[in-house]
Amino acid sequence: MDNQRVRVSTLVIGSGIAGCTAALQLAYQGQEVTLLTAGSGLDDGNTALAQGGIVYRSEDDDPSYLESDILKAGWDYNYRRAVRYLSRRGPKVVKEFLLERIKIPFDRDSSDVCRLVREGGHSKARILYCADFTGRAIMQGLQEAVLGEPHITVLTKRTAIDLLTSYHHSERLEFKYHLDNQAVGAYVYNGHTGEVQTILADHTVLATGGLGQIFLHTTNTAASIGSGLAMSFRAGAMTMNTEFVQFHPTALYQRGDWRFLISEAVRGEGARLVNEAGEPFMQWYDERGDLAPRDVVTRAIVDEMLTRGEECVFLDAANHVDLDLKERFPTIYRKCRSVGIDITKDPIPVVPAAHYSCGGVLVNIHGQTTLPRLYAAGECTCTGVHGANRLASTSLLEALLWGWSAARDIGYKRPFQNTLDQRLADSIPDWVCPGYNHNEDPALIAQDWATIRNTMWNYVGITRTTPRLKRAFEDLRALNKRIHDFYRETPISKPLIDLFHGCQAAYVVTNAALRNKQSIGCHYRQE
Repeated sequence: MDNQRVRVSTLVIGSGIAGCTAALQLAYQGQEVTLLTAGSGLDDGNTALAQGGIVYRSEDDDPSYLESDILKAGWDYNYRRAVRYLSRRGPKVVKEFLLERIKIPFDRDSSDVCRLVREGGHSKARILYCADFTGRAIMQGLQEAVLGEPHITVLTKRTAIDLLTSYHHSERLEFKYHLDNQAVGAYVYNGHTGEVQTILADHTVLATGGLGQIFLHTTNTAASIGSGLAMSFRAGAMTMNTEFVQFHPTALYQRGDWRFLISEAVRGEGARLVNEAGEPFMQWYDERGDLAPRDVVTRAIVDEMLTRGEECVFLDAANHVDLDLKERFPTIYRKCRSVGIDITKDPIPVVPAAHYSCGGVLVNIHGQTTLPRLYAAGECTCTGVHGANRLASTSLLEALLWGWSAARDIGYKRPFQNTLDQRLADSIPDWVCPGYNHNEDPALIAQDWATIRNTMWNYVGITRTTPRLKRAFEDLRALNKRIHDFYRETPISKPLIDLFHGCQAAYVVTNAALRNKQSIGCHYRQE
């Protein structure tokens, strides 16, 4: 599908667990789907990096227990209806969709019963897993299903530039007077040809993932720049809780563009955080010790590092876990061995890194945004489930459930709110190159990214103050204007699109952090 202008039924932007689930569920309902991925394959996003697992349920579990754990981890800043929906419906969708339909090979015991583990913040052992490569196993299953589904058209190396809306893009005046601004598709950069496609859609599903790459240190893949947040913000969809960025407490301390995640499941199996002297310290900060929620553990690690003047702390699994670490955590074992660390003998040096965005595009339990015809699922959204801090292993479940729910809602509405008004579709112009100054300089783009990442890490990071946030706001506002002007003068390219999205996402997060005077969860303020 390389035509400059195309019309599709449902456009799904993003190919992680949320995007693939939405596409598959729509296809199972007999609908045609166009699925965009920015990479050359479907698994270039964060889903494939997920190590720990996905929330399910144990025999002695109850939805109310999971609900309580989520609310406690989220500082009771959660949307209770969404929490209740995930707690009750989520495990059923895991069973019906992942276990029975896609047949993900979660670890099982000798009786062929799925093994369940407990992670930080959970009162029960309810986490399904595949060793320490759960996300990779899920993505392999979803990828095979998507590529084998005739109702799904996959377009690779496609980067969405902007969401198309009736108010912002229609050339017919009558549609600008409508009270309901509608999403009608997207302008999409084709990495194969260097051209921009106009893809018009009856419904659009955003599943673009997180924004960790706007920070200096992150566990996220290169694609996680907040593009969904930036596009929806420009289109006029409501966003919420974007200040709540969760920092994972245990990323491998090493040089590199991104930090390798040491799963929370390692602590779930009994590993202890220790300082350079080998002393466990979490019990000094929280009665839950090493299984306290992530924001608590992250700040404890930072405090320990600052107090002792150390560059990192250590995660000791060798002396505290009574399992075969090579078998239970093969990915972590191999990665650590590659940098000279044997986790069966040595403690693992770890530091916090930006990991997960708890807020984003506001959606209801059906995945609907405040912009008609626009749905969203996964990390780019704010469902209200996570509140001020995410409970471990709820991210994959939330993405799965909201991808499934969005597809079901679109399918339900199809007979009633079917196709896009043809006059509206015809009134949307094709992309016009904003400028022809071939002045794109890789050095300038690299410097702008360095400014964004250092600003976010130093001023909008783990600990925030009013002076830091004001400085970040002023610096990012000026950078946004400069990049916006540059964007209007230069032919479009993938690096320029990413920079524009990343800078705007950073500005949205900073603005929200500055407005929220309350210190809570991931948004930790010291005045």
